[in-house]
Amino acid sequence: MAVNSAGYALMMRGTGRGLKENLMTPNQKAFLDMIAWSEGTTRVQGSDDGYNVLVGGTIFNGYDDHPRILVRLNPQLYSSAAGRYQLLKRYFDHYKALLGLLDFRPISQDAIALEQIKECRALDDIEAGRIETAIRKCAHIWASFPGSGYGQHENRLVDLLEAYKKAGGV
Repeated sequence: MAVNSAGYALMMRGTGRGLKENLMTPNQKAFLDMIAWSEGTTRVQGSDDGYNVLVGGTIFNGYDDHPRILVRLNPQLYSSAAGRYQLLKRYFDHYKALLGLLDFRPISQDAIALEQIKECRALDDIEAGRIETAIRKCAHIWASFPGSGYGQHENRLVDLLEAYKKAGGV
């Protein structure tokens, strides 16, 4: 087991299903599940709990690296978003180096999402149950959050809070 610079213990060998399986608090797990619900990845038929979903809902194969596929969403918008939390390829490269990750497996995707939340200074809010505040602090990261301002579909706060509670958050 290795510990990366963010302090997350990561299994670098084996299946490594994800940090949420063993190393997260219930509120952290619920917040990540809420992000995935909001981004729509866990609702894609046949997906691996959203971990293998490209923006637009196509499934990709393999976790050796970010898929690095540019998807045309409309005539003016292209995106390389991929995975459970819809991470852009340019950000994957940054976080891969920062966190000492080897691949794009679920455990790596979870670690990146938690690091992004940490950088937004929202981890304490999540632990304290201040989910509305955490959502607001993270809105510039996830386009599906209310107030993100990316010009894409934004989910309603009430729906995000319901998804958070359904995922076990308090």
